[in-house]
Amino acid sequence: MGAAQPAQADFAVVNNENEFRALVQGRELRRFAVRLQVHDDGTISGRGFGRQVTGDWGWQGRYFCRTLEWGSGGDPDNCQLVLRDGDTLRFISDQGQGDSADFRLR
Repeated sequence: MGAAQPAQADFAVVNNENEFRALVQGRELRRFAVRLQVHDDGTISGRGFGRQVTGDWGWQGRYFCRTLEWGSGGDPDNCQLVLRDGDTLRFISDQGQGDSADFRLR
């Protein structure tokens, strides 16, 4: 059995880039075997499953848009809806229509 995730109703939409920046500034996003930092200069850095992770990000309309690279692979540009519940950020791919991943802010 996996860990229970908070219900969608517990989360509120992060509405804009300024709100998002205030949440992640100087903090680390953590998820099982993944630790990332989203920097003010539009870069992403960290480690995932023992590999260095790098990327770029920006804000478009209501969405956090990013690319990620790790090892010899990567994840193409994807714009994601961001939700918040306390110190948890939920990123939902494909403008809120795809898979989700929860990260703890530390």
